[in-house]
Amino acid sequence: MVNEAGRSGSPVVVALDYRSSTEALAMASRLDPQQCRVKVGKELFTAEGPLVIDKLQTLGFDVFLDMKYHDIPNTVASAVKVAADMGVWMVNVHAAGGRRMMTACVERLAHYNQRPLLIAVTVLTSMEREDLAEVGLDVDPLVQVQRLAKLTAESGFDGVVCSAHEVVPLRATMPTGFALVTPGIRPISADLGDQRRVMTPKQALQAGSDYLVIGRPITQATDPSAALEAILAELA
Repeated sequence: MVNEAGRSGSPVVVALDYRSSTEALAMASRLDPQQCRVKVGKELFTAEGPLVIDKLQTLGFDVFLDMKYHDIPNTVASAVKVAADMGVWMVNVHAAGGRRMMTACVERLAHYNQRPLLIAVTVLTSMEREDLAEVGLDVDPLVQVQRLAKLTAESGFDGVVCSAHEVVPLRATMPTGFALVTPGIRPISADLGDQRRVMTPKQALQAGSDYLVIGRPITQATDPSAALEAILAELA
């Protein structure tokens, strides 16, 4: 069974992009786990390890472990199994790792009664066509996203990370129930930061996104809880 529902029914995933568990947990304590999930990325996990996952779960949060694993099949499958043993709600890999890498992950978790959502990163939302050209892919980002999303679905994964601008074309070709996780979500008044292919929360949900990853517009707000509630009110 895939852990789709988790503890929260909210589409909002708050990015806890901090260096320490003290900062991350302080922010989490200002949020309601019934209103959002949380994302732990490379910086926080590298600094604090699995303990921060456990502490966030104790607070009642579903945790998206955003490590973007990309290595040989056995190594990535082993890492994903560790994430599953920690009880995370969602974990991701790089789709560019290929079919054998992704199917190894699915096979490694086949015996779990309830496993995490397995999600693959397609093209980072910070990348534009010229960035892809520099790594040997002189194509529009959407073309590469569609290629990798198709491969991800065929490999048995549950969904992909993509820009909200790619949701509509992906919905037209991906299987029913295939999850679309969209970072680069910014309310109209928010600074874009280092994201490029962005969209507002309401626009992204209307386009067909399942989960909206939102960081600074909530975590850097004077009142993070109020900022989250304002986003949820807009989505409602």
